[in-house]
Amino acid sequence: MTHSLHRIGTDENLSNDYIVFAMSGKGVNDINSGPKMREFFAIAKKHNPINMGDMKSGNWFVIPEEKIEENIQDTSIVHAVYTDMESVSAFMKELIEADLGLSIVVSGLLGPIKTECQKQGLNPAPHTVEYSLGIFGKTALLPSDEVLEVSTMCGHGQVAFGLIKDAIAEIKSGRTTPAKAAKRLSETCVCGIFNPVRAAELLQKMAD
Repeated sequence: MTHSLHRIGTDENLSNDYIVFAMSGKGVNDINSGPKMREFFAIAKKHNPINMGDMKSGNWFVIPEEKIEENIQDTSIVHAVYTDMESVSAFMKELIEADLGLSIVVSGLLGPIKTECQKQGLNPAPHTVEYSLGIFGKTALLPSDEVLEVSTMCGHGQVAFGLIKDAIAEIKSGRTTPAKAAKRLSETCVCGIFNPVRAAELLQKMAD
């Protein structure tokens, strides 16, 4: 189960949205896994992430990355967000070489990720695939799909619909830019899986 599983969008606007994160298994390999998590964080930084974070501390839009790394614990879940498969590929290659012994999840469009797993020689490639079954219940009460494309980039629902609508209004009025609005929204997604680059593009489209 992953909180990055439920991102709504099209193949086109999800093509620049990939999340890689590491976690240990409670009661399996969590004891003394903190240093391995910090090594994951250090490797992730080398491959041009646009957001990073740890559920225990927050994301790098609200806390310096040095503090995030310093605060990583055995029970941390460390995340990094990328906009291109080339960076993810290089990151995966270095992770395989590091052999940290952690569970690694790569979240995004299945086609490119599956192809990359095969290229990297993983067996099985990938090990496990999870799909979101969508949203059930009174879906008529939900906002537009366009707003959901932004809000679902925070798997814990911390990017509120109202904040997104306010951001669109401010962009339309010229009081802010899509990039600045996306950065502000990124701050509310504590664990750091929100993609500010994709968000800026989606906000611009809704404001036009």
